[in-house]
Amino acid sequence: MSILAQHKYPLSSRHHVRTCRSPSLRAHVYCAATTTTTTEPKSSPDRLVIEPQLNPSPTVITATAPNRPILNDPTLTSTWSHRAWVASGCTTVFISLAKATTGAAESQMWLEPILAGLVGYILADLGSGIYHWGIDNYGSASTPLFGTQIEGFQGHHKWPWTITRRQFANNLHALARAVTFTVLPLDLAFNDPVFHGFVAACSGCIMFSQQFHAWAHTTKSRLPPLVVALQDAGLLVSRSQHAAHHRPPYDNNYCIVSGVWNEFLDKQKVFEALEMVLFFKLGVRPRSWSDPGSDWTEQTQSPSQITAH
Repeated sequence: MSILAQHKYPLSSRHHVRTCRSPSLRAHVYCAATTTTTTEPKSSPDRLVIEPQLNPSPTVITATAPNRPILNDPTLTSTWSHRAWVASGCTTVFISLAKATTGAAESQMWLEPILAGLVGYILADLGSGIYHWGIDNYGSASTPLFGTQIEGFQGHHKWPWTITRRQFANNLHALARAVTFTVLPLDLAFNDPVFHGFVAACSGCIMFSQQFHAWAHTTKSRLPPLVVALQDAGLLVSRSQHAAHHRPPYDNNYCIVSGVWNEFLDKQKVFEALEMVLFFKLGVRPRSWSDPGSDWTEQTQSPSQITAH
């Protein structure tokens, strides 16, 4: 669910002017035609533009835009508060995992906690997709409780590369805070190893889902080999699968833990059905129903070309 977040391929345009003659009107009509050519071979559908390449001789962009990110943006760095929340979230997950492990060892009952953990892992992916769909399509920065995350995820479509610049604790702290408040009471109230097998796997995957999301935007050469192996095995959401979410019409592949639910949810049009229900009941249109405009169009300039406004 991925969660803080925050399209598409860089194109260069060349404008040509052609002269067209109409014999009957005996007048010159000048028609402007625009063609686009890529600066590199056509991208594979499975390829996601991850991070803009730094231009060794950058040209300063003077145009401004709301909330435009800047190079070395301090809002992308981790603070001690962020680190404290991530530490507390990890602690609650580890306590739950320890209770599951010790309980299983004492009872010699390993299968049930492992299966419960598997269920938690699978449901965490579903939860990340539902949450991602909701904050991508509804609300704004002024929405109570979720406004910051909504602004971050909706802005992520315009500046997807910022997630790879966001430091670890900065990226995870909001989810870690939610996990802390949810899991800590469960750690104190229950000791059942099966229950904690589920809680540890589900909460851990939810808390780290935003990191899995960041890895899906990172070039393969910059990823640890283990992460690449897990992505290729389908255990973590892959770069190629998440690429589809950043192409028009921007209304699919919302799940960001393993992505195992994406095909089912998209083929069965689950989110489309939910959108129709909300529209007819509340009269609220999702953002994905609108023609992609500037809010959905990826801003492809290099971070070194962006200046504060």
